[in-house]
Amino acid sequence: MTEVASPFLNQPRIMVLGVQPGTPPFRIVEIDGEVVGSARTVTDVLETAAAFGITVHDLDDPNVVRWVGGDRYTWKPRH
Repeated sequence: MTEVASPFLNQPRIMVLGVQPGTPPFRIVEIDGEVVGSARTVTDVLETAAAFGITVHDLDDPNVVRWVGGDRYTWKPRH
């Protein structure tokens, strides 16, 4: 039997994109490949996940959350 590669294999449900300039700066949050909102803090990410029925136990687990352009401590634009 041949397995078909899935684009969602090893893809975390939550992606937090790079910091966007603003007052205050923010990061776009995607769940299951769709933009669902923005976050200004880690708490915003957790609240957004919870609103979609996702409980996050480990923010550093790349199988749960993928942080693009920085980690969970990156909330200011890079210069």
